[in-house]
Amino acid sequence: KIAPAQSLIAAAAEFRVVSSDGATAIGTVLFETPITEVETADRTGVADALTKLNAASDNPNIRVEVAQDLLRSLDSLLGVGEIVGLVVAAVTLFVMLGTLIGAGLPVLAALIGVGISAAITFALSAVYEFTSTTPILGVMLGLAVGIDYALFILNRHRRQLKTGMAVRDSIALANGTSGNSVVFAGLTVMIALAALNLTGIGFLGVMGTMGAMAIVFSVLIAVTLTPALLSRIGMRVLSRKERSALTASGSNSAASAVSTKPVFATRHPWITVVATVLVLGIAAIPFGSIRLGLPDGSSEPIESAGYQSYKLTEEAFGEGVNGALIVVVEAPKAVSKDSEVEFQATIADAIMSVDNVQAAVPSGFSEDRTSMVFRVIPMEGPNAVSTAAVVTDLRALDAEVAEALDAHIEVTGIAAVNIDVSKKLGEALPIYLMTVIGLSLILLVLVFRSIAVPIVASLGFLLTVFATLGATVAVFQWGWLGQLFDIHDPAPILSFLPTILIGILFGLAMDYQLFLASGMREAFVHGKTAKESINFGIHLSRAVVVAAAIIMISVFGGFIFSHTTMIRPVGFGLAVGVLVDAFIVRLLLVPATLTLLGNAAWWIPKWLDRILPDVDVEGSKLEGKLAH
Repeated sequence: KIAPAQSLIAAAAEFRVVSSDGATAIGTVLFETPITEVETADRTGVADALTKLNAASDNPNIRVEVAQDLLRSLDSLLGVGEIVGLVVAAVTLFVMLGTLIGAGLPVLAALIGVGISAAITFALSAVYEFTSTTPILGVMLGLAVGIDYALFILNRHRRQLKTGMAVRDSIALANGTSGNSVVFAGLTVMIALAALNLTGIGFLGVMGTMGAMAIVFSVLIAVTLTPALLSRIGMRVLSRKERSALTASGSNSAASAVSTKPVFATRHPWITVVATVLVLGIAAIPFGSIRLGLPDGSSEPIESAGYQSYKLTEEAFGEGVNGALIVVVEAPKAVSKDSEVEFQATIADAIMSVDNVQAAVPSGFSEDRTSMVFRVIPMEGPNAVSTAAVVTDLRALDAEVAEALDAHIEVTGIAAVNIDVSKKLGEALPIYLMTVIGLSLILLVLVFRSIAVPIVASLGFLLTVFATLGATVAVFQWGWLGQLFDIHDPAPILSFLPTILIGILFGLAMDYQLFLASGMREAFVHGKTAKESINFGIHLSRAVVVAAAIIMISVFGGFIFSHTTMIRPVGFGLAVGVLVDAFIVRLLLVPATLTLLGNAAWWIPKWLDRILPDVDVEGSKLEGKLAH
């Protein structure tokens, strides 16, 4: 038995719980249940007890740090960055509307909707298991779309009041037109988020479902509470200057006159198309090197205990200790104590034959002695390319182990699970993207009764996605502008980020497309030329779309500096995505492309036009009835 024993000793030679210089030691806390099932209070309680040793020790050179897994908790939904973003959104509203009451209404509506959805999410967390990012994502979405949806109705109401319409009539018409659009826009976001359940990843499906619930309440608040508040506010929704002008003239007919003056995109369509595609194409280049993963301790703020523990372990024991793998070997019958050493040595030799394995340590047998566990230390950290290769190569040993010992091998552990989840999400991403694109084509054909407009809008959305993910890779994976965004250790992109971005940006892109292109179609149907119609639609809705986009960017941008590390790339991706889609794709690329297409932009086969239902999203028929 000397040779097998020597194999085990050699395999474990590089494993230690005390560093080679004797200055650092690792202790392991074992719970009765898996770490993912341990109550937050129990985990933080252990962490608090351990960190108290720092103060209790008489030796100032003794320092205790606890790992990230013990520290994950949700102390609060909003941090300083998120509050700053909300304040910027409120200032934007005040600048746009010129009245404090009007600016406060959308913010109030959003906060009420978020409060309801967050309360339900926390109540459900007592029954269902959520990740800490789930309620924060709901808050992020609820604030952004809640403000925007109330603003769409409010802006329509203000525009009608300026023409001399009575307050109650204006509220009814605004809710029947823009309110109808809000319901449609909300439905697209809800469908995209609910479709995250199709990925087959449980926690991602739950995030999508809870996010969709936040949108539901945002829509309900926008079409119920907002009209009620508008009724109570009355004419004070207009600034004093606007009310004075209205009183003096009786009505402001100029307010209803929409210009058809050419904008840059329609004056220089070829330059606009080439320039925007070139810019978005360059921004998308980093996307080609995207790697997916889940954050480890190195992603935490430098001053945090999680980061300090991770770096201390890395410096004292090597990167691989932070990404330890668990290898489980299952035999068809109990392994006798006499053959135990030989059995373990055979497994150890097989494990150590894999490239980039630093150590393999047997951790014992199960009570029935049919299963045994090895702790495997890779050369690099949990998010390294080599560690993913180690997981794959260890699983490939199954055939060799089956032939030698009639046993089977499995690989698990947090690092391995993260790799598996990232791989599954990466495989599901193209399917999800194609599903969303297909859905957008169907919806837009129904709304705009056109073939070209849906295709152009969907291709623009694809450019938005690739450019957004490219920018996210450049910042979070490559480390560009790292000091600005507090990214000290670049790492793979959050595994579920691309899927989440696609779902949310799809809904928002359809919102902007709807508000801009519906005015274009209405003008074209009523006899304006194709180019005049495009200019009409832009002048009609540009101000509210720009304001809505700035509000979205402000709210999402606030989450870039969130106290929760995992939510930061989500906030960044959504802020960049809205910036790209609203200002580059919807206001430049799409109008320029439609200008080049001319009348063909609004062509649809007659047979298809006959069978399509009449989806009056903007409430044009209601507006026409009121006019007569």
